[in-house]
Amino acid sequence: MAITNGYSTLAQVKAALRVTDNLDDSLLEMAIESASRAIDQYTNRNFYNAGTAVRYYAPDNSLNVTIDDLISISSLQSMSTDDQVYDTTWAVTDYQLEPLNGIVDGVPQPYTNIRAIDDYTYQTLNGEATVKVTGVWGWSSVPIQVTQATVIQASRIFKRLDSPLGIISGELGSMRIGSQLDPDVRQLIESLRKIKLG
Repeated sequence: MAITNGYSTLAQVKAALRVTDNLDDSLLEMAIESASRAIDQYTNRNFYNAGTAVRYYAPDNSLNVTIDDLISISSLQSMSTDDQVYDTTWAVTDYQLEPLNGIVDGVPQPYTNIRAIDDYTYQTLNGEATVKVTGVWGWSSVPIQVTQATVIQASRIFKRLDSPLGIISGELGSMRIGSQLDPDVRQLIESLRKIKLG
C-alpha cells in the first residue's frame, strides 16, 4: 500500500527498527499511516498540505474569526446582511493573518485567525457562517517533532503485531504494550495540540 499524507517515510521507520529487507513494507506503511492519523486525532489538526479549497466560518466576534490551519489566502468574503450572500470582498489591507509572521514561540506555524482591521468588521449572526475563505489549507511542511513522533508511534504499532495479547517478553522479562499514544509521542506533539472549545 502507498502512504497517504504520512508524517514519516518508510525508510525512516525501517531505519529506526533496523529493518533491512522489504518483507514487511506494506505493514510498516500501514503503521505509518495509522500513526499519522492518531497524531491528527490527538492534536485536532492535520500537518499536511490539504490543497486549495473554500471554507466557511462563523466569526468569534466582530473583529476575529478562528479558522483551520491556513498556509495562504487568496480570497476573503463576508456577508453584510443576513441574506446568505457573500457580497463583501476584503482587500489584503482590510485584515490581518495571525499569528503574525506565521511564527509562534520561534516555531513556524500556519495562520489560525483572521483579524478585521481598518473599518471592516464581521457580521455575527447567531453562529451563522458569515465568512468565506478561499486558500491553501494545512501545513506547508511537517514539523520535525511530528516526524519523530510518527517514527516512534509507527514503530510501536508495528511491534504490537509481535504481542497479539498486549504482552511482550524479552531479556528483561515481560511487559504490557498498550494501544494508546506513546508517552514520548505525546510529549513531542503536546505544544502543537489545538484545544477545542465548546
